[in-house]
Amino acid sequence: MLAQKKITDELKRFDLNSYQAKLWVALLSRGVATAGELSDISNVPRSRAYDVLESLEKKGFIIMKIGKPIKYIAVSPSEVIKRVKNKIEDDAKQEIVNVESLRGSEVLNELEQLHLHGVEKIDATELTASIKGRNNLYNHLAELIDKAQERVIISTTSNGLIRKGDALKKNFHNAKKRGVQIQIVAPLNNDNKELAKELGTFAEIKDADFNSRFLMADGEKITFMLADDKELNANYDTGVHVNSPFFVGSVESMFNDKWRKL
Repeated sequence: MLAQKKITDELKRFDLNSYQAKLWVALLSRGVATAGELSDISNVPRSRAYDVLESLEKKGFIIMKIGKPIKYIAVSPSEVIKRVKNKIEDDAKQEIVNVESLRGSEVLNELEQLHLHGVEKIDATELTASIKGRNNLYNHLAELIDKAQERVIISTTSNGLIRKGDALKKNFHNAKKRGVQIQIVAPLNNDNKELAKELGTFAEIKDADFNSRFLMADGEKITFMLADDKELNANYDTGVHVNSPFFVGSVESMFNDKWRKL
């Protein structure tokens, strides 16, 4: 059996606090028990046991058995997982509906106007930002691709091509439909050649190692990663975004020269 503390810590994934986790585990070990019995087993204060058990009942983790004294029955963990999963899916669907309802709304238009007026006041040299964590980086790259109007240029590693293909495939597809030219340079090998073939329907891909990781959009914006991704923990991946047509134009010119020679 797993240690009790490890079990209760894992149950945080079910959105249970410490008392809820302890009482549910105690009830699972007994099958049926009173609040007092569960309090003694779990070391949850008796003064808190009833309200915590009531919260577990509302969550669908236990069932109250009517009678005197009142007893509680544990719902099986497999059934709880199904219930938790369904609740997460329902909550996510509702959140999506709530967010989508903002599209075209007066509130969103007002926020967009505030942002546009704010950006107009920013000096170009200030439009530089640091993005930490690979998940945040890929969300940022997806936004750049979605907003691109003419051209997207990507230089990446062999493993980076696989990750970007998986994470940004939909964005590439939509950009291609808008008429955006997508060019990708990466070392191709047996691990990524099938994906490269698939991405070839959206982008022009060339086999080369530029020893760099960056994405340029429309000759105005560039995000480049600061470290080699070999054995780099995804949480420590860091990129720098620069919004400067002058700087990006220089990098793009060098890229074009190398691209023609491939």
